[in-house]
Amino acid sequence: MHAYIVVALLTGARSEELRALTWDHVFLKGRQDFDPPQPPHIAVWRSVRRSGDTKTRKSRRTLALPARCVEALWQQFEEQGWDRLVADEEWEEHGLVFSSGVGKPLDAANVRRAFRQALKDVNGVDAAEWTPRELRHSFVSLLSDRGVPLEEISRLVGHSGTAVTEEVYRKQIRPVIQTGAVVMDGIFGADPRKP
Repeated sequence: MHAYIVVALLTGARSEELRALTWDHVFLKGRQDFDPPQPPHIAVWRSVRRSGDTKTRKSRRTLALPARCVEALWQQFEEQGWDRLVADEEWEEHGLVFSSGVGKPLDAANVRRAFRQALKDVNGVDAAEWTPRELRHSFVSLLSDRGVPLEEISRLVGHSGTAVTEEVYRKQIRPVIQTGAVVMDGIFGADPRKP
């Protein structure tokens, strides 16, 4: 689950998109021969939906990979190679980045169970209360906290517009408005009772 968690948290991709991600849509070295050169990226163009397509047309997107994702995916590639050797004739080749130990596609229950297992020893976290979707929400929260505009967050998570992003992730993108308090503290002092 390490690579899955890293990629989900640092790209905001949906679970249904990551479960369908194939190695031919992963470019860990980028495409330096392109003009302009492309950094390492993933092409999020499919999902596990019955049609195989993403949730909406705008959900089809190509996302640059943070360095931690590149590292985690190289490790995933290597570990999957070992799984393939161990499984031998039992291996089912589907080209999936995230698969079972014998190459089979993962369903939502597999991912949820493995995710909760990965969280079980984290202090202060009740693993039963968490789902892989929390990673996408955390992605939105982190970007919002860093001042990334709502329009850009919407593009990154594959929403057709900002209304969906704002509605679904309302808590994550509505920071406490501090401008008034900061200005008033500057005018009147932070706390008149403190020296």
